[in-house]
Amino acid sequence: MSAPVTQLLKAWTAGEQGALEKLTPLVYEHLQRLAASALRSERVDHTLAPPALVNEAYLRLLDSKVEWKDRLHFFSLAARLMRRILVDYARASRREKRGGGVVRVTLSKAAGVPDADPDADVEDVDEALESLARTDERKAKVIELIFFGGLTQVEAAEALGVSESTLLRDLKVARAWLYKEISRRRN
Repeated sequence: MSAPVTQLLKAWTAGEQGALEKLTPLVYEHLQRLAASALRSERVDHTLAPPALVNEAYLRLLDSKVEWKDRLHFFSLAARLMRRILVDYARASRREKRGGGVVRVTLSKAAGVPDADPDADVEDVDEALESLARTDERKAKVIELIFFGGLTQVEAAEALGVSESTLLRDLKVARAWLYKEISRRRN
């Protein structure tokens, strides 16, 4: 699937008529898996369904003026957009309910830290990831690609241009950093 998606992304960027229509069925299923993965760590009664998350992300992708490099670039941006949509949704919900109904995400699911860690809301995770990105952008990107983007470790290493062993070291450090940062914010 990688080669046709990359070719269609480049054709779409170049303005080729029909490229988007051919691209959509090739990426939609993966976008559905990304959305399901992103929503899996949300609270059980979350009202945003995977198709709605996919549709919103896809509309934003269509509106973006990005020169696509390859499928990993596309899915990386899709994962980032889904994360932003969930954060925006949580903020809107919080404003609407004045602090009630906060979207909860299990830190162990979002950042891959041990299950004994506390729950954090999606805004805490987002703020911690933003802070990590200011400190070490690549480590934040590792978390985003694997846990929000649904990429395998091999795909994430390829997307970042690093070896798998480097990716695993970055992942371990990023998990620990996120746990510490979110714990600090909650106390």
